[in-house]
Amino acid sequence: MGQQQVNQQSSPDKIRMFMKSLIKDVHALEEMLKKEMFEKDISRIGAEQEFFLVDEHMDPAPLAMTLLESMNDPCFTNELALFNLEANLDPHEFTKDAISKTEQQLQELYKKLLKHIAAENGEVITTGILPTIRYRDLTLDNLTPQPRYFALNDTLGQQRGEDCKLYIRGQDELSFSHDNVLIEACNTSFQVHFQVSQQDFAHYYNISQAITAPLLAIAANSPLLLGKRLWHETRIALFQQAIDTRQSNLNLRESEPRVWFGSQWVKSSVLELFQEDISKFKVLISNDIETDSMAQLKQGQVPKLDALCMHNGTVYRWNRPCYGVQNNVPHLRIENRVLPSGPTIVDAIANMAFFLGLMNGYGSRLDDVTKIMDFSAAKKNFDNVSMRSLNTDIVWFNGEVIPCAELIERELIPVAREGLALANIDQTDIDKYIGIIEQRVAKRTNGSIWMLRNFEKIHENGYNHKISSKLLVQVMHNRQATGKPLHLWDDVTQDEMSALKETYKSVEQVMSTNIFSVRGDDLIDLAAKIMHWNNVRHLPVESDSGELIGVLSYRQILDIYGRYASSGDVHLVPVKEVMNAKPITITPRGSIGEAIKLMRENLISALPVVDNGHLMGMMTEAELFKEYSSLLDGLH
Repeated sequence: MGQQQVNQQSSPDKIRMFMKSLIKDVHALEEMLKKEMFEKDISRIGAEQEFFLVDEHMDPAPLAMTLLESMNDPCFTNELALFNLEANLDPHEFTKDAISKTEQQLQELYKKLLKHIAAENGEVITTGILPTIRYRDLTLDNLTPQPRYFALNDTLGQQRGEDCKLYIRGQDELSFSHDNVLIEACNTSFQVHFQVSQQDFAHYYNISQAITAPLLAIAANSPLLLGKRLWHETRIALFQQAIDTRQSNLNLRESEPRVWFGSQWVKSSVLELFQEDISKFKVLISNDIETDSMAQLKQGQVPKLDALCMHNGTVYRWNRPCYGVQNNVPHLRIENRVLPSGPTIVDAIANMAFFLGLMNGYGSRLDDVTKIMDFSAAKKNFDNVSMRSLNTDIVWFNGEVIPCAELIERELIPVAREGLALANIDQTDIDKYIGIIEQRVAKRTNGSIWMLRNFEKIHENGYNHKISSKLLVQVMHNRQATGKPLHLWDDVTQDEMSALKETYKSVEQVMSTNIFSVRGDDLIDLAAKIMHWNNVRHLPVESDSGELIGVLSYRQILDIYGRYASSGDVHLVPVKEVMNAKPITITPRGSIGEAIKLMRENLISALPVVDNGHLMGMMTEAELFKEYSSLLDGLH
């Protein structure tokens, strides 16, 4: 949970004062490590669960502030976007029923959230990326109105010096630029905290890096973004690019993104990670630090290291070191940030149990993981799994190359069981949570594989990407409501597709998004050829920036050919001289009834679908005929 009290606008002098406090905090941490002040001989666990808030149509719903007020529960807190919320769970000593107690609290908080959002006609979805998010949801209107987030948005833009440019290639390809930080809000995760002693920190941190890839492979749950099938865990690429402060004109320099896996194994101390992050990454946000951590230390007090914690909260290692103080005793934690939210609460807790079991199991089994695995192999595994999850090979200990699913079955599940048993976790809990992992890998599935299979099944039934996304999220919501873990989920049925589609009557659910367009300066002859080759009767006309500036119909082309037949060369006429420069349009959220009325009253057979001036799709008689043919078939 990031600190919310920050300076929204910091002068150079204030930033320098913050840097001074940051350096003092590092010195204080170094002294504390030398004096071995950190808690030991006990391990604790904790977690943070992020949620998507959606309306009855499964679109993002900016209800966070309303829900926080109505629930009045300190466990819930804001996230970057108004359509996200986070639940912070109580820490527990890592033994006996700690994991099941974590699930019990999370289930209770989840039920409370469901109750309060129902009063707002909303729902809750647990997934790494919400498939129904659209560009229009990523405006600053949906930014949580807190200084931390405004400062983060402003500073990221200033340090980049340009819009955020994203490019992700998977089964489909996504390339676009965005002018604010909200693209990061497409991600939600389930973050797990594992407290370790300072003496064991390097050992356990390196293990966390080594196991990250297979852990992510079985937990992946984020394959779809803006209607595109991308990486199995698209969160990884999206988060890295959304928070990247590197300038494109400096791409020859060796520099790292703020969201990163790391550069090498830890040699001996947590101090190495903090020093590296301060050296590599500029201050993003600051605050007026009123305490002097070195002075506190000399007076026998335990400092909170506020400046260090604030800077650490703006560097997003997938396994992040954390400093904390509880009951006036400092401690160190490893925060695993790689796990996506969902698919269900019990699936998330099973992922948590798998991580903790592997950490404790390999912590006991291995003397030094760095002697049997190259760091480059751990990093490559992570990159490959992010793209293909279970469908990839892992370079494991001593250079063994093994299919990921086989590695999980053959070695990791037994190690996780052993690690949980070493912590005296209740056997019934071990069987329950690791059993879920066993069933998932036995079926060679995870949330991403299930989502992609069902998205394609819906799409192959003739639904466009937008309605496929909506139907998919509705099915996911129905499955989540049962509480059953993912491996027990059925695929979407034909009856479900037919029944669910009837609940959606907006233009964006029916419009064609596979559209051809021309520019105003293009030749009319080119437009005619495009129409002929692709059997279409209308072409939207766009500017170079993607704004709709007109519509050209086949009838207009016939008219111009007739007019120029005896007087000139029609082939040199530009589209802008023939097109309708003031076309009738409709928004994606318009109803099908409204579209029919506009077509009938204006005697037109095609409507460009426009959002904020930009073309999103086309609604033609063909789409309407297809829509009502399927309705009549259903009635028959």
